[in-house]
Amino acid sequence: MKASMAAKLASLDSRLREIDSRLSDPQVVDDLDNFRKLSQERSEIEPVVALFNEHRRAEGDVAAAEDMARDPKMRAFAEDEIKAGRERLAALEADLQKLLLPRDPNDGRNLFLEIRAGTGGDESALFAGDLLRMYTRFAERNRWQVEIVSESLGEAGGYKEVIARIVGDGAYSKLKFESGGHRVQRVPATETQGRIHTSAATVAVMPEADDASDVVINPADVRVDTFRASGAGGQHVNKTDSAVRLTHAPTGIVVECQDARSQHKNREQAWRVLAARIKDKQTREAAAKEASERKSLIGSGDRSDRIRTYNFPQGRVTDHRINLTLHKIDAIMDGDLSELTGALSAEHQAELLAGLAQGS
Repeated sequence: MKASMAAKLASLDSRLREIDSRLSDPQVVDDLDNFRKLSQERSEIEPVVALFNEHRRAEGDVAAAEDMARDPKMRAFAEDEIKAGRERLAALEADLQKLLLPRDPNDGRNLFLEIRAGTGGDESALFAGDLLRMYTRFAERNRWQVEIVSESLGEAGGYKEVIARIVGDGAYSKLKFESGGHRVQRVPATETQGRIHTSAATVAVMPEADDASDVVINPADVRVDTFRASGAGGQHVNKTDSAVRLTHAPTGIVVECQDARSQHKNREQAWRVLAARIKDKQTREAAAKEASERKSLIGSGDRSDRIRTYNFPQGRVTDHRINLTLHKIDAIMDGDLSELTGALSAEHQAELLAGLAQGS
């Protein structure tokens, strides 16, 4: 094990003992905020220290086997033990390396999912609707909640644009690599000649901003307009100025929310989406800077980057970033995304490990 890694692990071991000592202090227990922060830190450190202790025990086992190998009668047995022990040490060290990788602070957050129809007219809007259903079904499999924040319906079905809020443990960590251009190849229902059409939609996955600290928005920079929502005739939303549009002057970001019945609810949702979009813009700018220095799975942050193709005639889905093709399009469109999200996460982890090796 590298000295820098051993020093980091020893530091975490020491910190865990310090936290345990503080958590037994009645004064700390009475301070609810401090107690919660320390408990959270402990829950993050404890698995790493437990694995480090396992590594120490494995080192002890190898050392004992090496001592045993000095006895000619025990050498054959000891050499088998040494080989198995060193393999165990290598596996534990690899696991420890992964646990020490920098953690994305947004991984535990809820998210806003934006899907916009692109080229392809009505078929693109229908595809945007299919993507929303795919993500909704994936959310259901993970017991997450999905709430439609804003929608603009397509003329033949689907959506010109839809924004959904997804609430659940680990939602952003699993869906954060979905941002980008999604392309579909299929025969549209309206096609009489049986020709395959290609259309596209863009997806943006944005972590929900923390109201308190993540994004500071000066209210003077935001123009607030209210108007009547464009829903079906006779609905309550058409009778009052319940829809809200926010325009953020410094970034040019515009957010409209009109799905809720009350202006207050639409205003609240619009501010949350605005904060998430500003945070997302900052994150993408940082990612673009990082991508200019080395290859990054997130890429330049350009939403026009084509990341995936859904080919219905051939029954396949291809993620172009990791050259992964799966011949299970029906299952994927029904929300079975675990193989895709897992492969993307593993590739990102491999990138981080490679960066760690280069930097050490």
